[in-house]
Amino acid sequence: SKVLVPFGNGGKLEEAFVLGIKPKSEYEVKEIANVENSLIDNQIELARWRAKKYFCNISDCINLMVTPGTKSKEKKVQDKKINVVHLKKDIKEIKFEIENGKIKSEKQQQILKIVIENKEITIPEIEILTGYSRGIVNTLIKNGYLELAEKKIQRDPLKFKEVEQTDFLKLTEEQEVASEKIKEKMEADEYKKFLLYGITGSGKTEIYLQLIQDAIKNEKTAIVLVPEISLTPQILDRFISRFGKEKIAILHSKLSIGERYDEWNKIKQGQAKIVIGARSAIFAPVKNLGIIIIDEEHDASYKSESNPKYDAKQVATYMAKQNNCPLLLGSATPDINTYYKANELKEIELLKLTKRANNSELPKVEIIDLKQELANGNRSLLSNELYALIEENLQKKRQTILFLNRRGYSTFIMCRNCGYTVKCKNCDISLTYHRFENKLKCHYCGYEEDVVTVCPECHSTKIRYFGTGTQKLEQEINKVFPQATTIRMDVDTVSKKNSHEEILNKFRNENIDILIGTQMVVKGHHFPNVTLVGVIAADSSLNIDDYRANERTFQILTQVAGRAGREQLEGNVIIQTYNPENFAIQCAKEQNYDKFYNTEIALREQLKYPPFSDIILIGFSSLNENEVKQRLEKYGKNTLKEKKKESIFCQSSCCEAGQA
Repeated sequence: SKVLVPFGNGGKLEEAFVLGIKPKSEYEVKEIANVENSLIDNQIELARWRAKKYFCNISDCINLMVTPGTKSKEKKVQDKKINVVHLKKDIKEIKFEIENGKIKSEKQQQILKIVIENKEITIPEIEILTGYSRGIVNTLIKNGYLELAEKKIQRDPLKFKEVEQTDFLKLTEEQEVASEKIKEKMEADEYKKFLLYGITGSGKTEIYLQLIQDAIKNEKTAIVLVPEISLTPQILDRFISRFGKEKIAILHSKLSIGERYDEWNKIKQGQAKIVIGARSAIFAPVKNLGIIIIDEEHDASYKSESNPKYDAKQVATYMAKQNNCPLLLGSATPDINTYYKANELKEIELLKLTKRANNSELPKVEIIDLKQELANGNRSLLSNELYALIEENLQKKRQTILFLNRRGYSTFIMCRNCGYTVKCKNCDISLTYHRFENKLKCHYCGYEEDVVTVCPECHSTKIRYFGTGTQKLEQEINKVFPQATTIRMDVDTVSKKNSHEEILNKFRNENIDILIGTQMVVKGHHFPNVTLVGVIAADSSLNIDDYRANERTFQILTQVAGRAGREQLEGNVIIQTYNPENFAIQCAKEQNYDKFYNTEIALREQLKYPPFSDIILIGFSSLNENEVKQRLEKYGKNTLKEKKKESIFCQSSCCEAGQA
């Protein structure tokens, strides 16, 4: 139960959760001010498990499972209510009075007929339908024909979604085999973990839909996790077209607190049979869970970096065992660790889809060496080949997607006189120039400042902009192809609610020529008229200081390539890079996951990287630099004494590597 208790000498009421009862206490016992039901036993077990697994407070774990807008530390959400008008007198009596001329006013008669037809209606709706003022309604209320009442309504994030109903598709042979194996475990109420590895366009979503249909037939519910639901409205549209809005609840960060409150209660009351959302939707209060599906399971966003930290895939595994139901992980480019567990350790059952569901061919992929382009005198963002294909696409009235995983205009600003680089005061990371706002922004903490025109170090005016972002790419495309219509999709253009959906709908419905975007354009989108995808700089993800750099590069290139030629039109993909021989880029060209996996897993085994070891990152921070150095040295010496096999690497900017 959730309780309010008078805490401390002041007796201030604090929120707490009762997890167990002790017969005696060594502390002073006070009366509980308020008790309300909050969690079920399964949720308490899950909170205990997470607190132990992720080294966090059990209260933080519980807070993720409490109805949004009801926590003591946040603004309380109230039920949304509206005033509606309905009949106070009996219908027969009103009709009799109209016929006998007691109600003479035609306006009053018309309003009464509208209320009779609708049973209940708001005054603004009456004004719109009739064009009459609310004074006539007030007269009818005063004379006892109508009365005003308060009605609770639900804030519905899907209110304006109008999607045509569609039928279930006939599964291919591969889809049928995979589906039957999962259904078998669903019907037997057994836990089993599956990895559905299918190339882009192979019909993974259709399998999800048909499995959920089976769960609902058996009076069970389903949770579907996607990396960022707010960025994949097409997936949501497909679910609505099959099941209707009433059975679906959505949970993600773009909803208002009021919408989250109502969606949570919709799930709690059993009205929603399908929960679709980002990682935190795994904690939704579903009952009688039949299946958990995690789409794009390789995506890094399933791990929470804020407290309480957790991995949604691990939480889903625990919940699937707890509820005796299957867990299905789906991806065209599975996480190396997941695939290793499926392929080598056989801890997960591997299901493969090797063909596109509509028999369309995979796109033709070509790698362009940017070093060669420079040698030939081409210093623009577009290689000669990509330029020619965009031009051809424009002539044929076909669409193009250009992918650049860097937003803004320039990636950093530097003084050519002394080498000073403008950095974030909080993160010590280079600030990115955003031309349209004329601001320098930090993409980590959100800090921003005005553009620097004079170097603060040497006072030189020789300030130069280096690197390229999506804003600069858009400017160059508009300059090179002035006749083309373009639209940009990155964090800067999707900051408003529903703006992501508006951009994608505009691109599809208005047949806009070129969509320019970051990794938001990579996953979950199906545009039949897109026949060309251009990757402007494939090296950006190769240069991150992470052992998963090759894996992430392969995943993102394969996913973005999968947007081209998804119907019967032939697709082309151009990958521009300074490292054309890199094996991740070569494997992405061939769309060959198995080849990539075999190379990458051999490298990881040699270097003792996961899945052959665990990596733990321990951070030290202080306002005092010397204190950090001393603690690092002390910790390093103590750890190396106790654990000879471990390696300690210092990534601090304040001391030399190897000092601790």
